[in-house]
Amino acid sequence: MQFTSSIVEKAVESLSGFPGIGKRTALRLVMYLLKRPEAEVSVLAQSLMKLKTELHLCENCCNVSDTPICAICSNPMRQSEMICVVEDFSDQMAIESTSQFLGQYHILGGLISPMDGIGPDDLSISKLVDRVSQNHIAEIILALSATVEGDTTMYYIAKKLQHLPVKITCIARGIAVGGEIEYADEITLGRSLIQRTHYSI
Repeated sequence: MQFTSSIVEKAVESLSGFPGIGKRTALRLVMYLLKRPEAEVSVLAQSLMKLKTELHLCENCCNVSDTPICAICSNPMRQSEMICVVEDFSDQMAIESTSQFLGQYHILGGLISPMDGIGPDDLSISKLVDRVSQNHIAEIILALSATVEGDTTMYYIAKKLQHLPVKITCIARGIAVGGEIEYADEITLGRSLIQRTHYSI
């Protein structure tokens, strides 16, 4: 497509670099921003800049935070002896949205994936081991994706923590709500049978 403005073209190119956003969607976003008040666009621009200039990683759990210690780690109402280990902060937000977990988190920053050149030293696993060894942690919950990379990472973490007096669990994996058994893969179906729970009326 041909642009009459190099500024618009540059904006479209920048936005189309985002995941899931093509040139047409980027153009729609640019046209939307052009119609918005300057103050509103300025607030958006400042917010985006602050992502890179003012955002930190929590010194305790490696989650994104405005302060050295994030709001969850500094909350006295959270159970500090229980840590849920997740791949990224988006997974942490998904778990928080369930309102079922009242402990703390540890963000790995990815999963072990030799094919992608990501090893244990590229993640915050050693920080997790230090955290467990230096504090009274009763349980580590491994909430990682049911993939080869997720299983590899869980195995590595479990091996690193096996000498410490901490209970290691992982989230249950089974048939999703609304899912049909005939379409479930063998591993998921097998785990659903093994991890079955008592049915109460």
